[in-house]
Amino acid sequence: MANPYLHVLRTPCTLPMVLAAFLGRLPLSMVGLGSVLLIASETGSYGLGGAVAAVGAVTTALAGPVLGRLADTHGQRRVLLPVVAVFVVAGVAFLFSVRERWPLWTVFASAGLAGACIPPVASMIRVRWTHLLRGSHRLHTALAMESVVDEFVFIVGPVLVTFLSTTGHATSGVVTAFVLATVGSLLFAAQRRTEPPPHGHESRNGPSAMRTTGMRVLFVVGAAVGAILGTLEIGLVAFADEMDAKPMSGVLIAALAVGSMVSGIGWGAVHWRQPLRHRLVGALALLSVLSLPLLVVREVWLMVPFVVVAGVAVSPSLISAFTLAEVLVPRAAVTEAFTWIGTALGLGVALGASVTGKLVDAMGANASFVVATLAAATAAVVVGACQRLLHVPAEHAPTPVYAR
Repeated sequence: MANPYLHVLRTPCTLPMVLAAFLGRLPLSMVGLGSVLLIASETGSYGLGGAVAAVGAVTTALAGPVLGRLADTHGQRRVLLPVVAVFVVAGVAFLFSVRERWPLWTVFASAGLAGACIPPVASMIRVRWTHLLRGSHRLHTALAMESVVDEFVFIVGPVLVTFLSTTGHATSGVVTAFVLATVGSLLFAAQRRTEPPPHGHESRNGPSAMRTTGMRVLFVVGAAVGAILGTLEIGLVAFADEMDAKPMSGVLIAALAVGSMVSGIGWGAVHWRQPLRHRLVGALALLSVLSLPLLVVREVWLMVPFVVVAGVAVSPSLISAFTLAEVLVPRAAVTEAFTWIGTALGLGVALGASVTGKLVDAMGANASFVVATLAAATAAVVVGACQRLLHVPAEHAPTPVYAR
């Protein structure tokens, strides 16, 4: 069979959309780290940088569903353009507040506003694929491809922003992130032929996506996967430090993303016969099992392959969750549904990182990985117990076709 990803990319007018969305979402993995590096360079405080980055991450998570509902109601372009404008103004204010030593509240306020207005391109492109490929098996492949692109973004972004911030001017990383977000989002907004029509009154006055009971289950899944990612990011850095191999921390985090990316590519290329809800519980159960070796491995180079293996179940979990959201909620609330999962991921990362940091201090890095195991197992139990709520009605099930 022909490469299913090439088949998806042959959908008319989609290649420019994909390239623009890649540029637009790359800063998601750059803004937080770039802010930490900039503030640490200007003030010498990593603690302050981390606090500012955390505020931006929280406002991004909280604003996501609001922007998603507005996009469902008014259309993506009409929401994206003013959001980008506010993002640019907030970004410039943030840079000046740090460089010119403005009052500390202005640093937090501008970082929070910029975080709230990071263009939600990742959710919007998933909605575009849903609009273009609804009813086709190509939609599963397209959503898998977007998860793979997300993983690639979080491999490339941190490396790029660290290189720019440490080898050039301290502002280079943040400025580059803001420019990429702005240019990519404007190019994405210009792709009018792939934009889904707004749902207007139906979306504005209809119930929130979270009123769909199955979405609450998927919110738990998103939070659990976020907690796993937050746990592994902090735990792996601490593990490398304990092994006197701190430079290896980047390799370990990249190994997680590589495992997830490779499995996502394979997952999206398979024609699954099992129901979506069964695939999701299976992926979460596998994730809990594959995280167990991390509790006992004590060699850095031995940890690398085990981290790759643990990452294998991450993308399948997210792909299944996003695909289920697409078929469970009304069409007028799909963007909002996707952004709710993104919000759950962000909140889960923050919670997982916080709990893991405390466990690292109290019990060591290896013991902290139990947070990932428990999060995956809890999500698997919740999904297993709520299978009825995740049942996909027959009339919404994808039909076995490849051409529209």
